[in-house]
Amino acid sequence: QLVESEGGLVQPGGSLRLSCVASGFPQNRVAMVWFRQAPGKEREGVAGISPVDMVDYADSVKGRFTISRDNVGNSVYLQMNNVKPEDTAMYFCAADPRWWQLKANRYHVWGQGTQVTVS
Repeated sequence: QLVESEGGLVQPGGSLRLSCVASGFPQNRVAMVWFRQAPGKEREGVAGISPVDMVDYADSVKGRFTISRDNVGNSVYLQMNNVKPEDTAMYFCAADPRWWQLKANRYHVWGQGTQVTVS
């Protein structure tokens, strides 16, 4: 199970942090990835972190977004800085014991999604 924090409304250039807490996995650390989907667009990978803390980012967010994990290993954070209107989307957290980078069809456990609006 994945539980995401609330998103929100943020002004362009502002910051927002999303969190996702995983539970129910037999492993202490799993791959956790943030995806997003804007109306009329396909779901895209934003940022992910592997069980051994390798990270991957979409080109569109490199230098602006940072993904990190807490010391326990079951919570992941997405720090979003210098946000842009094109970052507006529903953001989803996904997880899997294996690291599939940002390939959405490889992840089978998903959170409920949280709306981020930049305006």
